[in-house]
Amino acid sequence: YTDGWIAAIQHHFLSAAVPHADTAQNYSAVYDGRNYTLTASGPVNVIAPGTSASFEGQFFVGPKLQRQLEATAKGLPLTVDYGILAVLAQPLFWLLQKVQSVVGNWGWTIIIVTFLIKLTFYKLTQASGRSMAKMRKLQPRLKTLQERYKDDRQAMSAALMDLYKREKVNPAAGCLPMLVQIPFFIAFYWVLLESVEMRQAPFMLWITDLSSRDPFFVLPLLMGAAMFVQQKLNPAPPDPIQAKVMSVLPVVFTVFFAFFPAGLVLYWLTNSVLSILQQWQINRVVAAEAT
Repeated sequence: YTDGWIAAIQHHFLSAAVPHADTAQNYSAVYDGRNYTLTASGPVNVIAPGTSASFEGQFFVGPKLQRQLEATAKGLPLTVDYGILAVLAQPLFWLLQKVQSVVGNWGWTIIIVTFLIKLTFYKLTQASGRSMAKMRKLQPRLKTLQERYKDDRQAMSAALMDLYKREKVNPAAGCLPMLVQIPFFIAFYWVLLESVEMRQAPFMLWITDLSSRDPFFVLPLLMGAAMFVQQKLNPAPPDPIQAKVMSVLPVVFTVFFAFFPAGLVLYWLTNSVLSILQQWQINRVVAAEAT
């Protein structure tokens, strides 16, 4: 096999042996239960007495900077493993690089790219936001139906469906933007986790490394507060159990995100703030249309 290589990875760093691209090699990997042994063996070369020959190859040791990896060997950038969502992560990383080359700060780059992603899905989230705003207006009537049919869940479900149909409201529409964003969230996570460009990249003030957690947990706390405000702008679920679960989600997410890379928390915080502004504007428009 030509154009191959063998490598050992330690998160952001790589050691790789790259034989000459024109020479076919036999590659093998053996695991004995404790260690991996990687080998690359080429054809036997005979050097006649009194003559000399040279055999070329490369040995790469250093950070997994993708431009350097591309220049070193074909396929070597694959050592930056973005997982099954590489189809999203690679374009995101490309966009991040382009924006960073202009603004010169990875933190502001994440904020700008988050805004661009939000802008891309603006129409989708707008339609969902209008549905959520209408649901919020229906809350008093929903509570009345729950009280009236509290002992007959089947009748309550039928009454709710009839109300949704008459008011042209889809209660599930609010979940669609979240489902769309989840793949981007996971892809962003892998970009921030795997890309050495983010390692020790400062943002501002106490955020000196976007690839590690916020040392003072300020960003996770701000994110949790933003999620709380976002919930207040949206209607509470009609089911009391679901409502209780949703009410504790900001706390759960705050604890969960406290140990995530600061860059990822910055992304979700920015996304939440933009969602708040958008939903607030939609609520105002829907309220004005009803008057």
